[in-house]
Amino acid sequence: MVSSYKTFTLTDQLTNEQIAFFNEHGFIHFKKFINPETVSSIIDASKQVEQKWIDNDLQKVNGVPIKYGKDLDGSPIVQRFAFINQHHQTLSGLLLDPRFNSLLPLAGEGSRLGTEEKDGMVFNHYINGPESKFTKMGWHTDGLRDIFYGAKLNPMLNVGIHLSTLKPENGGLKIIPGTHKQSVYQMLFRKKYFLDNKPDPQEVSITPEAGDLTIHDGRLWHRVAESTIRGEESRRRVIYIPIIAGKYAPKNENSPTVFYQRFAGIVK
Repeated sequence: MVSSYKTFTLTDQLTNEQIAFFNEHGFIHFKKFINPETVSSIIDASKQVEQKWIDNDLQKVNGVPIKYGKDLDGSPIVQRFAFINQHHQTLSGLLLDPRFNSLLPLAGEGSRLGTEEKDGMVFNHYINGPESKFTKMGWHTDGLRDIFYGAKLNPMLNVGIHLSTLKPENGGLKIIPGTHKQSVYQMLFRKKYFLDNKPDPQEVSITPEAGDLTIHDGRLWHRVAESTIRGEESRRRVIYIPIIAGKYAPKNENSPTVFYQRFAGIVK
């Protein structure tokens, strides 16, 4: 078990050490994937998409509900964007970075970036204020999605591009290393999906700096812990893009809302 862990640098090809670390623990953390200027341009792009969606009162993108909330001043914000890569060229352009190709073998043969599948590129914006509706996310695995889709349980990796520098008190991603090797029974019943947000004695905190990239196996048990800080210092932005193997299943504007997403209100 890793209570603290080694970080790496991502190049055009993974090293044997990086592959071994990921295979054992189910996650890996790369430092300084993008520079501060790119971080700023991504945040600016998200604000442009946000204003457009608010102005148009958009409720779903490709069948995926948009999670709205309130900023510290009470103004409306989007707290969870789905398929944001399809709504701004800065975000679609980010995915052209050739280093993403070096990550694909971690999911096996035939894997790809899920730019048009699942929820596409997801942009999460957390803020811990008086009217916050998106401050944490309970324990879950992403493998449950395939079960709801009635599909084979294929590897699905989540690539996180972190746009905020975090300290432990900021909350953030908590994972239980090694649980990507668990049985389907453990995946279903080890914890109460989304309802349980209690710390686990085996969990590890991912505390990135703005510009870092992480990747974790979706079969890992993971949660998003609430920030113990209130106000502006609690603001946290992160992008997730899936790496998918298996049958290609793109979504479009006519795609239905998946069963479990109808209960998105339990995710705070």
